[in-house]
Amino acid sequence: MVNSYVKSLKEYEEPSEFDEKKILEAMKKSLKGKKKPTSVALDEGTIKDLKKIASKMEIPYQVLMRMFILDGIRRLKGAA
Repeated sequence: MVNSYVKSLKEYEEPSEFDEKKILEAMKKSLKGKKKPTSVALDEGTIKDLKKIASKMEIPYQVLMRMFILDGIRRLKGAA
């Protein structure tokens, strides 16, 4: 069995370049905290509607659902 090390690959011969913007975005995400996955049972018509709206906004429909949920929570907290 021959040992192979990652650093011996051709990709590591050239100097590394980092995208500062991507690094900063990743840092911001990590500071916000991790999201915990959950599931919600919705009928097909509701999912189709969400996907249509999300498509027009050019965002994933899951992000749109999260926006609706967070907005609803904010409104209910304000009303209480």
